[in-house]
Amino acid sequence: MILVTGATGAIGGAVVRQLVERGEQVRAFTRNPQAARMPEGVEVVRGDYADPPSVAAAMADVQAAFLVNIPAPGRPDSDVALVAAARSAGVRRLVKLSAIGTGDPALQDFANWHVPGEQAVRDSGLTWTILRPSSFASNTLAWAEAIRTGEPVPIRTGTGGQGVIDPRDVAAVAVEALVSDEHAGQVYTLTGSVALSEPDQASVLATELGRPVTLAPLSQDAVLAHLRARGLSEEYIDVVLRGSAFVRDGGNTTVTDDVQRVLGRAPWAYAQWVRDHLAAFTDENGGAIET
Repeated sequence: MILVTGATGAIGGAVVRQLVERGEQVRAFTRNPQAARMPEGVEVVRGDYADPPSVAAAMADVQAAFLVNIPAPGRPDSDVALVAAARSAGVRRLVKLSAIGTGDPALQDFANWHVPGEQAVRDSGLTWTILRPSSFASNTLAWAEAIRTGEPVPIRTGTGGQGVIDPRDVAAVAVEALVSDEHAGQVYTLTGSVALSEPDQASVLATELGRPVTLAPLSQDAVLAHLRARGLSEEYIDVVLRGSAFVRDGGNTTVTDDVQRVLGRAPWAYAQWVRDHLAAFTDENGGAIET
């Protein structure tokens, strides 16, 4: 049995589907099982990181666990508790979803969010693998409504490139690490084959849509106003602004061959992800998509 936390998210959902396609037994951990759309045969269990008994129950009889946590300022880090529950339950293998640049001093606060979780996994005594993906191709789904209505898409990071990666590639690497000890003790930085800026991605979208995609570069003040309108804390906003500036200044152009090393093939191109999700940018209901 393989436990997938974050099972309804972009990465977790893809991990569930790919494991099922390989014939593995899968248990999906979610706060709302009734709303979860899972492949046939998946055991769906209700759980919440803030509810230790539910975590312990989910870990029972599990051989490998995929750990997804989204730490942020003011949000408790649940990775340490997840790892402790896994050890208590006799789980043998852990795969943690982290983020590119974790622990890099140049990135300051936001690069440290996953440090406690990574350390807990390393210190667990279990077989472990850590995945540090770059920016997800699916992040551009945030532009879908603007593109459908012909509005300019907001650009926060200027011409700063990132090793944009298809979430399905991240999931594919996770699956390999979940089913085999071959990747024990490895930290994989997962990127696409090239670094793409937001204007680069908009250009790809325009090509695949067959019509222009206009851009609306946002000033720092505009980004600040948008984040405050979402009710985010000032501490979180400060981290987001510094992260955007880091990308804008060319700090996240890292491209690796880790996907190729693990999967034996090149990462999927951003254009392929767009083609597979074109309905999200054309249908007024957003299309039925799998990220």
